[in-house]
Amino acid sequence: MSVSVLSAFRRLTAACAVAAAVVGATALPASAVGHHQGRAHGVVYISGVRHDSTGRGARSNAALNRQWVAVSNESRRAVDLNGWTLSDAAGRTFTFHHYALGAHATVRVHTGVGRDTRSDLYQDRRSEVWRTADRAKLRNDRGRLVDEISWGQRRVVTHPRRGGHHHR
Repeated sequence: MSVSVLSAFRRLTAACAVAAAVVGATALPASAVGHHQGRAHGVVYISGVRHDSTGRGARSNAALNRQWVAVSNESRRAVDLNGWTLSDAAGRTFTFHHYALGAHATVRVHTGVGRDTRSDLYQDRRSEVWRTADRAKLRNDRGRLVDEISWGQRRVVTHPRRGGHHHR
């Protein structure tokens, strides 16, 4: 009886090893699938945008802070964003200073003035940055383009990888 159990255990172990190898081989290319104009998808990316600050009090700080770009980290480790930049099509740039984005975390970079927290950073601007039709670019501390997203007429843009819609 114990030989039969041992034999069954070995077959099950071998089957699990083969299944793990197959899953590993098929999962690897999926992580390298491109997005946003064919670039390889990294662990840090632009996950959403809210650009509309029109309406009553559109120039108020509260309205400016309703404008934001979300940056997400889908890895298991924090990523040091010190020196990274977020810019619009007109070249207005926000630079991350002394900030690490936690594992599986998202930070919203608001346009107006505010007190920085782990989940919200503020550009401290007095006028809107993100236009109705615009582009957000995220660059690392070496100036390399990490991610880019553009939009047209929608108020909120979410990254297609997270089940949202990407509008150009």
